Amino acid sequence: MAKVTIRYWAAAKDAAGTPEESVEAETLASALAVALAGRASPDRLKQVMERSSFLVNALPVRRVAAAGTILEDGATIEVLPPFAGG
Repeated sequence: MAKVTIRYWAAAKDAAGTPEESVEAETLASALAVALAGRASPDRLKQVMERSSFLVNALPVRRVAAAGTILEDGATIEVLPPFAGG
């Protein structure tokens, strides 16, 4: 298993209650599951993640590819919720 850092931005940071955390996981999907499992009330973060896009080591990863995205030790996952703007 790889030890990775998950960085949360905007609404994801608010929902997670922290700007980043470290987890151990083999894939992007399992890292996100570990992050949710570590919370007493994961519903809000889960809702944000369902709308978010993800970067792994600065490369975009589609949600449908999360289960097959193997993580290397030291990888960084960015959780990017949709941004509003004009």
